[in-house]
Amino acid sequence: MAKTTRSDSLAAQGQAAVKVPSKSPLLAKLSRDKYLLLLCVPGLLYFFIFKYVPMWGVLLAFKNYQPFIGFFDSEWVGFANFQQFFQDPIFFKLVRNTLLLGLYDLVFFFPAPILLSLLLNEVRISLYKRFIQTIIYVPHFISMVILASISYLLLTTEGGAVNEMVFSLTGYRIDFLTSENWFRPLIITQNLWKEVGWGTIIFLAALAGVDQEQYEAAIVDGANRFRQVWHITLPAIRGTIIVLLILRMGNFLDRGFEQVLLMSNALNRPVAEVFDTYVYTLGITQGAFSYSTAVGLFKAIIGIILVFTSNYLAKRSGHSGIF
Repeated sequence: MAKTTRSDSLAAQGQAAVKVPSKSPLLAKLSRDKYLLLLCVPGLLYFFIFKYVPMWGVLLAFKNYQPFIGFFDSEWVGFANFQQFFQDPIFFKLVRNTLLLGLYDLVFFFPAPILLSLLLNEVRISLYKRFIQTIIYVPHFISMVILASISYLLLTTEGGAVNEMVFSLTGYRIDFLTSENWFRPLIITQNLWKEVGWGTIIFLAALAGVDQEQYEAAIVDGANRFRQVWHITLPAIRGTIIVLLILRMGNFLDRGFEQVLLMSNALNRPVAEVFDTYVYTLGITQGAFSYSTAVGLFKAIIGIILVFTSNYLAKRSGHSGIF
């Protein structure tokens, strides 16, 4: 009888313990990861202060902003600035120049880090591989001003090393810096030299996670190196390639303001004028703040549309997008 009473009391205590309300799953996770969340605070503050707070400035695109009147007292004009931009003949020139540079970047620059990563992945001598990686990473840390100066010293018709070599072989010099035909190849070449090595970091990290047993099985089946890369390596990093492609589509219209501004001049400006330089010319040098904000907002909206479209197409094709 005593045993039964004791068991009943223990069961009653267990029921009472079950009825005690516990922490919600969200609070429990916050309490568990409080130190990790604390590390996120500087990043969140950065995005809030420098990315989200300034977003109220897009209202300038719908106003006829006058600095002497002030932001709130300036006249509200709605979509007048956008209508003026769309009716301006320079609109189609900006779209053409920006889209062509973006297309060349997508065709020539985006695959370059992938190909270079595949080549580096085939290097078996560890010391030699690290040496090559160090060499190709260095240009990323060179300022665009320095890069433009190096390009000028190499390509100028007045004693440039490349032009002197061309002159010794052909008897004439090429106007690389002032020719409209050479502007886009020059921009893409600079991007390749400066950023292709840095772009291999993510792909090399993805390649490091490929299961080596798959290569061993492929060797047993008689597959050569090209077949191994095509059927094992590329499918293994396909998700990384798609995510980076979607992210790049968001910057499709960002053509590097500093680079284009430094490499453009009066002779090649018909093909060098892009959205970024146009916004700078209008907003900073001419003081058309509302009009330049409208141009910048239009470019940002197109970038958002490209991201959502590419993400939708990636999911429709059976791949995982970024959201």
